[in-house]
Amino acid sequence: MSKNSKVLNLRDKISGNEADLSLGNLTEVPVRELALFPKATVVDLSCNNIISLPPEFCSLTHLVKVDLSKNQLTCLPDDLGNLVNLQHLDLYNNKLTVLPVSFSQLRSLKWLDLKDNPLEAGLAKAAGDCLDEKQCKQCASKVLQHMRALQDEVDRAREKRLLKEKELERKKEAKQREREAREKEARKREKAEEKEKRRKEYNAQMAALAAQEQQKKKNEEKKKKNGQAGDKKVVVESAPKPRHSLIGLMFKLLLLLLLGLVGVATACRMTDLQKEDVCVPVNVAVDDGLTWARRQEVVVRQLVQNLSSAAKEFLESTQTSKN
Repeated sequence: MSKNSKVLNLRDKISGNEADLSLGNLTEVPVRELALFPKATVVDLSCNNIISLPPEFCSLTHLVKVDLSKNQLTCLPDDLGNLVNLQHLDLYNNKLTVLPVSFSQLRSLKWLDLKDNPLEAGLAKAAGDCLDEKQCKQCASKVLQHMRALQDEVDRAREKRLLKEKELERKKEAKQREREAREKEARKREKAEEKEKRRKEYNAQMAALAAQEQQKKKNEEKKKKNGQAGDKKVVVESAPKPRHSLIGLMFKLLLLLLLGLVGVATACRMTDLQKEDVCVPVNVAVDDGLTWARRQEVVVRQLVQNLSSAAKEFLESTQTSKN
């Protein structure tokens, strides 16, 4: 059966504000079709094979009277309390054991029949019998009270659960803050330790540099002192050298001159050169010198001794300077 045919059939079953869908062997409630006829505030769905009501059924807030007796309902939707205009509800001869907590919100409900349902003990006691108008009204009132008490319990349980969850969340946050504080403290301690380590390394480097600088200064001072001592020694040792060197030079020149004269005299007296004009004055000078030397033998001997002493002194000073 198509949607249009359902609508047409539903239109045929509506009379005034009543929609009669009873004895139709229905397994589902045609919610969408009923929503198209908001003026149909009374719906009879009795004597069908309806097992459950869809959640969309709770959107039919225009309903005032609903007959669901003699079906196979095992539960009602959780949002049944949204039917704020519902005044009459017939659930006779179904398979209900409990009602949704939102049932307590049906504040307009004046009439209720729950006979022949396997209700749980507390709900069955509150429902009582519904054999006449008065009992059905009492059923509605007492069941609403019972469901409101259950609602309060549910609210308290939910509030308690929320408080517990908040407490757990608070503890969790406290633990998180404590852990973060520990981690922060650990990071702070690590930074402090690292800073102290760098400070010690820096101090060690500075101390090493200072020690090197001090050692360098000591070496420079020592080198300077050694240099000054060496300079003094050089000055002390080399001071006499100019005198010794000058005397030695003069002695060497005199010796060379004497050797030269001796050589010239020897050449002029013992070679054929003695007849030459050049050697004549040399030979005369040699003869005069020998004559004078014989005359001045004592003087010559003294001169030789002086020369010997000078030579000896020269040799001793030379050896001393070498050492």
